[in-house]
Amino acid sequence: MRDRTDRGGAAATSLSPKARGRRVAIVTSRYHDAITSKLEEGAIEAFREAGGEEGDLVRCSSPGAFELVAIASALAARSDLDGVVALGCIVAGETRHDRYLAAAVAQSLADLSARHMKPVAFGVLTVNELKQARDRAGGKVGNKGREAMDAVILAAETIAEVARPATTGARP
Repeated sequence: MRDRTDRGGAAATSLSPKARGRRVAIVTSRYHDAITSKLEEGAIEAFREAGGEEGDLVRCSSPGAFELVAIASALAARSDLDGVVALGCIVAGETRHDRYLAAAVAQSLADLSARHMKPVAFGVLTVNELKQARDRAGGKVGNKGREAMDAVILAAETIAEVARPATTGARP
């Protein structure tokens, strides 16, 4: 396993994702499409920059953030995929609906990841206003779609390494 030691002495996985030979799905909510399409562009760009071939991406659309879960579940069940990036945008409104929606989606995606032993990234913005979303979808705060893709690639690498049978005396 490629480890390095951070300043605090803890081991950390190398932060240079390698997508070559990996197959990843991206499922993107079309609610707030002006935002989510930018997240998707960032995820695709991150995959290519990490050495991935665009033909190794499976891209799907979801009507909204809540439906991301069912689609991500179908994708995570596929044996030919190494991970899933779920992208969406939930904007606070006058009620607490956004909190319940965000919590349900986050927990469900985490459950999928554990159940399938495959990374499922929560690339869903949960913001108070659209300006915050624009800032996080390629604006001054970066692109959370890119970050979600990097996380899936890095996690897939680590899962592949720790899932391999250890040789006698070797430690992961």
